[in-house]
Amino acid sequence: MSRPAAKELTERELEVMHIFWEQGAMTAASAREQLSQKQRDLTYTTVATLVRILHEKGFLIQKNDERPFVYEASQPYETVSKRLLNDVIDRVFRGSREKLLVSLIDQKKLSPQERAFLESLLKEGGS
Repeated sequence: MSRPAAKELTERELEVMHIFWEQGAMTAASAREQLSQKQRDLTYTTVATLVRILHEKGFLIQKNDERPFVYEASQPYETVSKRLLNDVIDRVFRGSREKLLVSLIDQKKLSPQERAFLESLLKEGGS
């Protein structure tokens, strides 16, 4: 029995989504070009397949009915990134934001700028 298709983004799908979030509506060929400019040289068929999968998963919407198809992100980066982060918090840290923060800070000492930014967030109430 085969595994059901993942509803979230794979690493490569996320790479493609970043292109659509940065550049807006485009064709698969344009997305491939943009990836290539970022030193990520994937074949056209690979990018077209990723775009098709992202469309099937609901992350991209098709804007036209004639070829070449133009796609754009169906959800903003902020919405998707929050959902992915919440998934990591739930699955990896068992819902504990405190454990996530401790893990982040333990990875590498905070720079003075990062510490000041964190302190300002805490003073504002973390909105």
